[in-house]
Amino acid sequence: MSRTSLPDQPAEYWEARYRDAGRVWSGRPNELLLREAAGLAPGTALDLGCGEGGDAVWLAGRGWRVTGVDISATALERAARHAAEAGVGDRVSWERHELGVTFPEGSFDLVSAHYLQSPVALDLRRVLRRAADAVAAGGTLLIVLHAGWPSWQTQPPFDVEFPTLDGVLDDLGLAEGEWTVQTRETVRRASAAPDGTAGHRDDHVWRLRRA
Repeated sequence: MSRTSLPDQPAEYWEARYRDAGRVWSGRPNELLLREAAGLAPGTALDLGCGEGGDAVWLAGRGWRVTGVDISATALERAARHAAEAGVGDRVSWERHELGVTFPEGSFDLVSAHYLQSPVALDLRRVLRRAADAVAAGGTLLIVLHAGWPSWQTQPPFDVEFPTLDGVLDDLGLAEGEWTVQTRETVRRASAAPDGTAGHRDDHVWRLRRA
């Protein structure tokens, strides 16, 4: 999509993205969720920007009670079907929110925010602060964000400011002594171009535990 054709309304953009295509994602959970959450004791989880439900279904399959949140009604419908087909439909609830405007209620043992980066309006700092506020005592906040464009992306399709490891921690404004940073690193993973050309992409990952 060109730099000039992006709609003003985030809900329009994301609903069109899902409605006008078949399955957008693989249905598999994100690799860094598997790495960071596999050792956590199941409890309640909030999956922000759940898309078609790959992460939420994986968590539910491991015993979590999950609330999956997305801006797109079409994505949530597909996620619910995925959960039902996987036999975990009774362990996941789905809520439609335009994060930054509305946010789910309650507190959770795990709040997971993977790739909440958007070419249309999103106050990411506000969303991540609300995500931290939603973590229960003793719970975990897991954030994964792209650190830059893929190695094969020679012409970025839109302007974006990528986060830094320290910048996100500063933006969170966490109370001193209330949180322990358990993971703070940049991970390089394989990322092939649409034509199959091999490449890579760097992601930042933060895992924080609330006291």
